[in-house]
Amino acid sequence: MAELVYHPVIGFARTLFKAWDLQIDCQGSENIPRSGGAVLVSNHISYLDFVFDGLAALPAKRLVRFMAKESVFRHRVSGPLMRAMKHIPVDRAQGETAYAQALDALRSGEIVGVFPEATISQSFTLKSFKSGAVRMAQEAGVPLIPVALWGTQRLWTKGHPRNFKRDHLPITIRVGEAIEASRDKYAGALTRQLRERIQELLDAAQRAYPGRPKGPDDTWWLPAHLGGTAPTPEEVRAAEAR
Repeated sequence: MAELVYHPVIGFARTLFKAWDLQIDCQGSENIPRSGGAVLVSNHISYLDFVFDGLAALPAKRLVRFMAKESVFRHRVSGPLMRAMKHIPVDRAQGETAYAQALDALRSGEIVGVFPEATISQSFTLKSFKSGAVRMAQEAGVPLIPVALWGTQRLWTKGHPRNFKRDHLPITIRVGEAIEASRDKYAGALTRQLRERIQELLDAAQRAYPGRPKGPDDTWWLPAHLGGTAPTPEEVRAAEAR
């Protein structure tokens, strides 16, 4: 079936990337399977992460159907676009419907995109992973594709204003080799393995990232362990508890 909306949206996004003068470094796209189902699993540091995860799949000529919170589908602008691109709405109170829809997509040969941290990490470090991505890959008999993003938080993230200026911002994307989602493995153990692999990719993306803070007031996007002023995971958890 023709993708009457997805391809034009991709073209529009690429035009924006050029207008924003983004310096995108994407490596590992050859690990995206050219056919068949797969679960693409990524860290989550920005409202725009799904755009860059989708970009990583384009060299393989694949489109990714992302699982996203249901409220996005109710928005008067994003809602029609999300539905037309066949993304999957997730009602966190009734996740069974989204899970079943994702399984159907995987079994029909689609790539489904998942953020196992569920929400944006305000510390810009990996949070704990929910096991849903692994469980659906096991049930559908498809591989897991680990992805790490870095730099997207500088465009638009939780608690900070958007920055869509022509600012030469670098974006680094690293796609890892597929992980077999064997049913012989316990989902919790496989989820830990997946998280460890994404952590390795994230470390590599951070080492390769050419951007540096422009001054003492521009360290908010760096995690504390890299010398930045982003809150630590413990500080984020304490703030959420309050």
